[in-house]
Amino acid sequence: MYKDKKKIGLTLVHSVDTTDNSNNDTKNSTSVANVEALTKKLEELEMNDEQRARLEQFLTQKELVGEMATEDFEKMGELGSGNGGVVWKVMHKPTDLVMARKLIHLEIKPAVRNQIIRELKVLHECNSPYIVGFYGAFYNDGEISICMEYMDGGSLDLILKNARRIPERILGRISVAVLRGLSYLREKHSIMHRDVKPSNVLVSSRGETKLCDFGVSGQLIDSMANTFVGTRSYMSPERLQGTHYSVQSDIWSMGLSLVEMAIGKYPIPPPTPQELAALFETEDLQQESKRSNLPACLEVISGDGPLPLAIFELLEYIVNEPPPTLPDGYFSKEFQSFVGSCLQKKPSDRADLQTLMNHDFVKKAELDYMNLAEFGAWVCKTMNIKPPS
Repeated sequence: MYKDKKKIGLTLVHSVDTTDNSNNDTKNSTSVANVEALTKKLEELEMNDEQRARLEQFLTQKELVGEMATEDFEKMGELGSGNGGVVWKVMHKPTDLVMARKLIHLEIKPAVRNQIIRELKVLHECNSPYIVGFYGAFYNDGEISICMEYMDGGSLDLILKNARRIPERILGRISVAVLRGLSYLREKHSIMHRDVKPSNVLVSSRGETKLCDFGVSGQLIDSMANTFVGTRSYMSPERLQGTHYSVQSDIWSMGLSLVEMAIGKYPIPPPTPQELAALFETEDLQQESKRSNLPACLEVISGDGPLPLAIFELLEYIVNEPPPTLPDGYFSKEFQSFVGSCLQKKPSDRADLQTLMNHDFVKKAELDYMNLAEFGAWVCKTMNIKPPS
């Protein structure tokens, strides 16, 4: 099953510092033990050969990185901002690896900062084809740096801006990846995501779909509590009400995100028939509407316009009004049913992860599962980026 097992083991062993000959044997034996433990964990995951090869390649490169410091990085461009931090595309000069580096500025005590760094180390153990790879985290001059795998296709909110709407077949593939990512976090690490939304699902030109920004550090979540106002629009009713919540909350957030990406507009409150007609026009008609000036009531269609409700009105709507649905006539019954299973107001009425993995929409998507190259080609076309060489 593992064609390159020996190669990876040798690479990881040779990356160990051998300047101290007295400790060399101990270090090498520890490294070999780590490789064997990691290999065993990888064998437990459901991956095809291509996914396995990519994950092994990432882990091999990661072993070469070692400890990181601010002076190791060269900025290549800003990727985005939000949740209290700015994300940069950077070059790690010692290894020439391109990474995504998230900088979070926090005014916190040293003890809290050190605890956050310790808690983030859990990310080293999160190795899955559906989870963004983690290189490491460190603190410098009032900022915590979280260094991650660079995903050149960007996040699904950026994909949505370019695509206007994401086709159901593409959303089927994305749903499978998100469900597998959430299942991996829960089953292997007893972690829930806590912040599922389009901007926290990343894609690549190689056809990968991965989750990022999940809450592994309780101290970091608490320290950033005041920065989550904008992301509350994806929170489940029970979280907004301050009651107990579980992974069922992530399922609500996934369902809401799918509706938004399917219709091309944040779906609360639901779009009017006139908005839906405009959202599902052909490209030619959309261009004609632009030339003839869209009515003010349709400004929200672009994704850049203002939300139709103030934030507190919006949160009240989520708690008290019926949940959003996919409109009839535009989507398959399976997709409508899948989203409906996610967007139940009561957590006990929502489908769980296992039920959703066995849903007809997911089974259909798995049977029609787009290969990585096909999905990657769609990402490249949508984002106008070059295919991988």
